[in-house]
Amino acid sequence: MPLAAEASQPLARASLGELFYEFLKVSLLGFGGGIVLAHRAAVERRRWLTEGDFADALTLCQFMPGPNVVGIAICVGAKTRGALGALTAFAGFVLLPGAIGFALALVYLGQTRVPLVENVLRGISPAAAGLMIGTGLRLLKPHRRDLRTILFAALAFAGLAIVKFPLLLVLATLAPLGVAATLYNRASLR
Repeated sequence: MPLAAEASQPLARASLGELFYEFLKVSLLGFGGGIVLAHRAAVERRRWLTEGDFADALTLCQFMPGPNVVGIAICVGAKTRGALGALTAFAGFVLLPGAIGFALALVYLGQTRVPLVENVLRGISPAAAGLMIGTGLRLLKPHRRDLRTILFAALAFAGLAIVKFPLLLVLATLAPLGVAATLYNRASLR
């Protein structure tokens, strides 16, 4: 959907219960991170954010410490219901799943050399990678006609996946260049 068309559609208002429930579901079902499920809930199903808003929030979350999906929960909650929404979405994401994760971690620590557990973890890895690639392509969709964005995405991919530079080095290099390119482009359009 073009950015102009999505901006003309009214966004839905989230209740605190809906925020808690959606991010509880994202946390319980979001194996491999949950960004795909958070996007589906916030943009596609509930229409709390536009594609562009979600991409901007994820960009911000890339610079924050911790899992990106936790940052997304906080951003979606804040955008839809302010500070209380951010706290509610965060609580939905971490309370029950955190307890379950802690219990499973204790079981896993005692079973790391069991062949079945090793095979399950090896089998899950390609699916998690596929989810991340799919999410990246979906996030790029609103910007698919912007060659500058495609260039920076390709540079980030090359730096991380091919050359294997550290994430912080790639961000510290490309973020200021991306901001400068955007400012230059906006100044030249005036």
